[in-house]
Amino acid sequence: MDAAVQGPPVAAVPMRLDRRLRLGPFPRAQDAIKFVCYGAAGAVFVPFLGAVGVVPFLAAGFLFSAWRPDGESLDERALRYVAWRARRHRRGPPVTPRAGRGGAHRYLRAADGTPVVVLRSGGTPVAYRPPAELERLFRAWGDFLRALDGSVYLRAGTAPLAAAPFRPRPAEAAEEDAAARAGYDELVAVLCRRRLVRRVDVALAAAEATPEASARLETRARMAAERLAALGVRPTRLTGTALADAGHRFGWEAEAAP
Repeated sequence: MDAAVQGPPVAAVPMRLDRRLRLGPFPRAQDAIKFVCYGAAGAVFVPFLGAVGVVPFLAAGFLFSAWRPDGESLDERALRYVAWRARRHRRGPPVTPRAGRGGAHRYLRAADGTPVVVLRSGGTPVAYRPPAELERLFRAWGDFLRALDGSVYLRAGTAPLAAAPFRPRPAEAAEEDAAARAGYDELVAVLCRRRLVRRVDVALAAAEATPEASARLETRARMAAERLAALGVRPTRLTGTALADAGHRFGWEAEAAP
């Protein structure tokens, strides 16, 4: 056997077929079109600013089109950040209620004067549970709904995970550990912003605006919290600012009342 063919086999790796084709100084043809669009936008101001007015637009267009750090242009990164801020505002505050003023308020006062209690819970994973456990949860959820007499309102959505419980506690540390602590704190904040959790608000309304109805509403709220705990979720009774925010998201024109 020829010595040249002895040894382990060697497989040649073909060239990549998914490489993007460059167009002059632009990484992609779309970037060249973007540069032309920036120039066209600057041409609109030529009658007012003269030919010099188009120069900033051309410079910005060339910067945003030809320079793509980490594969993403600066304007695309800015648009992604604005979209993330809009989604975060739409999803609302983190699941953990934030402390604020008005912590003594425990009810929402509806338009007809009846008190309303709001319980907030997260969720529990059910995708990989055995069939018997899923059937038990289904039956328990049915019992929970049948036990809720009176008016009940449910609102389900998502919210970013609160980062406060996972951040390191503020403590005096050596100077060489300060950078590591700051980096870890930033990592936790980024991961929690990207992690969405289920948030479910259960609103219980009294039948009438009387002291007896408020007492019965307290009993209903306590029983509902116990049944939710049996389902594996941990409900939280909303008060103060978090309660008023929940009422606004339900679409009620109500004010927190003590």
